[in-house]
Amino acid sequence: MTVDRAADDSGYGPYTVLDLHDLPEDGKGFELEDGWLVEVAAGARHNWIAHRLARILRDALPDDSHMVFDGGEWEISTPSGVRKPDVLVVPRDVARAVIVDEIPKVLPGLDVLLAVEVVSPGSSSERTDRVRKVREYAALGIPEYWIVEHRPSIRILRLRFDPDAGTYFSEPPVASGTVFEAELLRDGGVRIMFDPERLIEF
Repeated sequence: MTVDRAADDSGYGPYTVLDLHDLPEDGKGFELEDGWLVEVAAGARHNWIAHRLARILRDALPDDSHMVFDGGEWEISTPSGVRKPDVLVVPRDVARAVIVDEIPKVLPGLDVLLAVEVVSPGSSSERTDRVRKVREYAALGIPEYWIVEHRPSIRILRLRFDPDAGTYFSEPPVASGTVFEAELLRDGGVRIMFDPERLIEF
């Protein structure tokens, strides 16, 4: 099923989060953008990379005070609607409220500490990941936004939020064969280092 915005329609769409969740399998594979249901590109390679990165992040966390999720099933609220990052890190109490109490059903984007999108080159969602989500995630003040490219080779672009400017500034992309470094939590207490090539290991 494909439900998306007509190319010549520039207005706000008629759909809500309820429509998103009424789609088969609870709206997996779709995001809500400006009132429109937009299909999100994915595939086996894309999903494997997200899975590998989530595992690396989980291994780096010293305790269970924060949770790492992947798979595009976790939803966050943004100024434009509902996004489904490929990987995200949130405090444990925020995740618990969604899982146990089911309040809220959509994670508040303000509580996300890291959002990651695996870019599928040439897909309809590539521009969204590189442009729209940069603005949306910055509006929420998400401290870290990483964009993972996987064709023709693995590269990670790290965007760090500057609260004074209210925008992200990017560091040079880190490619396979070198070391990607970042702070995982707001206080910088968890440093992560790995070769991006690990994301495609099998």
